[in-house]
Amino acid sequence: MAKDHGPSVKDDKLYETLREQGESKQKAARIANAKAGGTDVSKKGGEGESYEDRTKDELEERAREIGIEGRSKMSKDELIDALRNH
Repeated sequence: MAKDHGPSVKDDKLYETLREQGESKQKAARIANAKAGGTDVSKKGGEGESYEDRTKDELEERAREIGIEGRSKMSKDELIDALRNH
C-alpha cells in the first residue's frame, strides 16, 4: 500500500511512482492530483497564435521575455526559429 503523503496529494500511489521515476515533488504532486481529479493530464494546453501570424515586433517582444540574445538583429524567420528552438 502507498504511503500517505498528506491531504495535499490525492493519489499517493501515482505520486510515489512518479517520484521513483525522478520527477520533482511538485511535479509529481501536480500530476497525481490532476489525474485523481479526472483530468486528462496528457492533453496539451490551449491553442496559441501561430508565430507566422505575428508581427516582427510581437516576436521580438516574446524573444525579449524569454531572454533570446541578438533578437533586434534577427529577421522574422530567424526570430521564429529562435523562439521554436529555445
